[in-house]
Amino acid sequence: MAQLSIPALVAMGVVLALWVGIALALAVRARLQLAQAARSQSQTGRLAALVDTAPAVPVVVRADGRIEAPERLARWLGLPQVPVRLDELSNTDRGIDPVQFDKLRQDVAAAQRSSKPFERVINPVGSDRMLTIRGVPAPPQLGVTGSAVLWVFDTTERERESMTLRAQREDAVTAFQALSGLIEMAPVPMWFRDRNQKITLVNRAYVDATGATGPESVVSHGTELVEAVGGIDARAAAAQAQQDDRALRRLIPVTTHGQRRMMEVVDIPINDVGVAGYALDRQEAEDVRAEYRRFVDARRAMLDQMSAAVAQFAGDRTLTFANESFRRLFGIDVDWVATSPEFDRLLDRMRDADRVPEVRDFPAWREDRRAWFSSPDLVEESWQLRDGSHLRIVIQPTPDGGLLLIVEDRTEQVQLASARDTLLRVRTASFDNLFEAVAVFGADGHLHLWNQRFRQIWKADEDMLAAHPRIDALLGQLADRLEKPQQAAVVQQILHGATVERRRRNGQIGFADGRRFDFAAIPLPDGNSLFTMIDVTDSRQMQHALEERNQALEAADKVKTDFLSRMSYELRTPLTSIGGFAELLDGNYAGELPEAARSYVKAIIDSSAVLARQIDTMLDLAQSEAGTLPIEQRKVDLAELIEAAIREIRTSGKADDTDLVVELAPSLGAVSGDARRIRQAIDHLLDNALRYTAQDRKEEGARVLVHADGNRQGARIVVSDNGPGIPADIRKAVLSSRGKDRSAGFGLALARQLVEAHGGNFDIVSEPGEGTMVVMNFPRNG
Repeated sequence: MAQLSIPALVAMGVVLALWVGIALALAVRARLQLAQAARSQSQTGRLAALVDTAPAVPVVVRADGRIEAPERLARWLGLPQVPVRLDELSNTDRGIDPVQFDKLRQDVAAAQRSSKPFERVINPVGSDRMLTIRGVPAPPQLGVTGSAVLWVFDTTERERESMTLRAQREDAVTAFQALSGLIEMAPVPMWFRDRNQKITLVNRAYVDATGATGPESVVSHGTELVEAVGGIDARAAAAQAQQDDRALRRLIPVTTHGQRRMMEVVDIPINDVGVAGYALDRQEAEDVRAEYRRFVDARRAMLDQMSAAVAQFAGDRTLTFANESFRRLFGIDVDWVATSPEFDRLLDRMRDADRVPEVRDFPAWREDRRAWFSSPDLVEESWQLRDGSHLRIVIQPTPDGGLLLIVEDRTEQVQLASARDTLLRVRTASFDNLFEAVAVFGADGHLHLWNQRFRQIWKADEDMLAAHPRIDALLGQLADRLEKPQQAAVVQQILHGATVERRRRNGQIGFADGRRFDFAAIPLPDGNSLFTMIDVTDSRQMQHALEERNQALEAADKVKTDFLSRMSYELRTPLTSIGGFAELLDGNYAGELPEAARSYVKAIIDSSAVLARQIDTMLDLAQSEAGTLPIEQRKVDLAELIEAAIREIRTSGKADDTDLVVELAPSLGAVSGDARRIRQAIDHLLDNALRYTAQDRKEEGARVLVHADGNRQGARIVVSDNGPGIPADIRKAVLSSRGKDRSAGFGLALARQLVEAHGGNFDIVSEPGEGTMVVMNFPRNG
């Protein structure tokens, strides 16, 4: 090999040294670059770690539509992988909604062209995630001209909170507006005061109550609705409420709408903002409360007047009221009631007074009585006490949880009921054993009650009557028992009249077997009718016999009257002749008679006169009984008539042995009648009194008194004597309609008939041995 020269070697050394220097420089540079790259890679790693943990995802959108983004963006958008192009962010079933994507693309294009930043909120398809995208132009350092950087934030919670806050704000605004409208339209005055107790807000009701022109006027003038009461005005009351930090309520009189009314004024502190207030009209409530108090007082006064015992308990089972009957029945006083004892204490005290029933376990019995307070319905009990008293207990629960206890002493009613039951049993027994047939028909026409006599008379079946048939059905089945079956309809009509028309009717029916019954239908107070039947078969037969006998007696009496009339006229003719011849002899027409013969003749004349009067009396009596005695109607002066009769008696000497006293009162007056017949009656009385008195009191002194007086209705003539009197059987015979007795003569009987013929009355008062008083009364009008 050729050897190199030194220059060549030097040059080669120099070149080698240059190469080594260059190599060393390159190595140093490479080492420095490697060191710098290592430092850069370390920073990039840290930045990448920061980006991965950052709350936002960066996305670089290049001008050609390509994008650079981390995998977190794919997860947020629900994409299977990180998209390469911007269009891949939108899909129908995932990613960004096409509509939202179009708007996002427009925003990105605007940012790339005009460097205009933007912000948009999107909602990935099929996800409830909310993403906020903020876009800005890409900085030059990225080396991507015409690009845009998108920062994607997951603002789901923030958006939800924002939406919630917005909804709450809208609700609060709506509620505030509604509350403001409600306060403004509230019918009660309402207001608000600031910290200095100055009115800053009032509603329309406040303005109307104060009579102001508007809210501004109230606020500017500080118009107060409530004036000072007890030295405390409205502002002081509000300050007190704010200081105590509690609502202050006052019931005070307030002048509103020109009227003085009781109102409840309430001041309510609102934190440290101020005090709100409102006023409620309590006048009606106060009026109702006062009216209720009056009602309670009147009710208690009324209960005090009741005979029933009444006690009232409150909801806490304390006695609040007991009327006088209750206190008297259970032996308690007003002071003890005023202590408001509990229900159990009252039962204990009633037990001590023996005013509760005897029970084996009193505590259990008392516990059962406590259930009265929780009973939803009215409760009734009957208590029988040891002393025989019967109490009816009525328990009425009240709405306030208390109860009203009403006690009625029914001892007397129970005793009466027992007596009534006994009476009903006695009446039933009597009813079934009556001789009469009795049945009761109701207002509906049905048979209600009947006795055995009714069933036996009609020969009715017991089962048929027990069915309580109607009257038409009953009589339809029993009509064949009657003598005339059509009479059943008559009985039905009579019962209908008693039931419906409330009229009493009666009648008579005959049965086919010959029995006859009187019946009557009588309306009863309860609307029913009583039907009674009595067997008059025997009495009817006896009545027929008596009627036949009476007809025979009347015929005999008529024959007797005719005989007396005829005999009176037959006797009068010879008697007149005897009297006439005796008067001729007494007048010496047949010659002078000796004294003895003259006395005989006078006796014949007197006897003839007496016999003539007896015949006239008999004839008048017969005519009076026959109703043919003529009576004239003229004015008769009774005083003149009596005086004329007395004068005739005194003249005839009939009263020579008798003390005849006459007393005629000025009130006697006159009557209308027949003077001759009245005189005839007076003569018969005087003749009878003088004749029997002179015979009986010949030695002791006979006395006859004639007294006459009168009034506006009539006149009275009394003839009394101290004779032997008239026995009772003779007085009865004289005063009977056809009484005549020979021992008393026909005079008294004829006098009675003459007085009765004038429309008067005749009476005899007499006792044997005590004398007789005969009274004749004549009416003024005849």
